[in-house]
Amino acid sequence: MEAQAWTAIALLAASLISSLFYLGNRIDGLGNSLGNLIDALGSRIDALDNSLNSRIDGLSGRIDALEARLDARIDGLTSEVRAQSARIGRLEEQGALLAGRIYELAVKLDDHLRRHAG
Repeated sequence: MEAQAWTAIALLAASLISSLFYLGNRIDGLGNSLGNLIDALGSRIDALDNSLNSRIDGLSGRIDALEARLDARIDGLTSEVRAQSARIGRLEEQGALLAGRIYELAVKLDDHLRRHAG
């Protein structure tokens, strides 16, 4: 009876070891397969990264060109605003002179009306 027990134990141990060996090989196979998939995805990500970088570089160039155009337009408008400001300053001076002349004429008119009315 003892020999049968040892035989059963040996048979159980052999099947357990063979199962572990099979699972080890299976895990190694899945690991290799997973590694290949990860490498393929890495290659795809690298390709997308290169594509995205080239698109970003293109957009950066366009933005730089638009910035230069906008700077030129702003500089042009700034000079026009300064010119208009100078014109407004001259108009204010002329308006002040006209107001002074109108006041003088109003005083003369009042004096004239007092002389003839009184």
